[in-house]
Amino acid sequence: QVQLVESGGGLVQAGGSLRLSCAASGRTFSTYTMGWFRQALGKEREFVAAITSNGADIDYADFVKGRFTISRDNAKNTVYLQMNSLKPEDTAVYYCAADSSVYAIFHQRRSTYWGQGTQVTVSS
Repeated sequence: QVQLVESGGGLVQAGGSLRLSCAASGRTFSTYTMGWFRQALGKEREFVAAITSNGADIDYADFVKGRFTISRDNAKNTVYLQMNSLKPEDTAVYYCAADSSVYAIFHQRRSTYWGQGTQVTVSS
């Protein structure tokens, strides 16, 4: 079992930055592939970024490449999403995800464990 708690969301103007954090419980965090997904109002949840357990492999959705950076600190059981050059279309609830399977998050874009989400609102 993994429990995930996101933080760092808020209201920011277009062009601004936010850093999301996701704190995970449990002593096995370092073995999990982690991901960030988002869901805008009235839309389906979509993949944003993923990172393998040791940080060696990272993947991004095309629409965030060059603007967002995913990272993790296994000593702190935390994964981060640095978001720069934010756009109004980035407005969504952002969810942290964890899975023991790299394939699940990287290829199937699904996950076993989910956080409760944090709201990011970008004003124009």
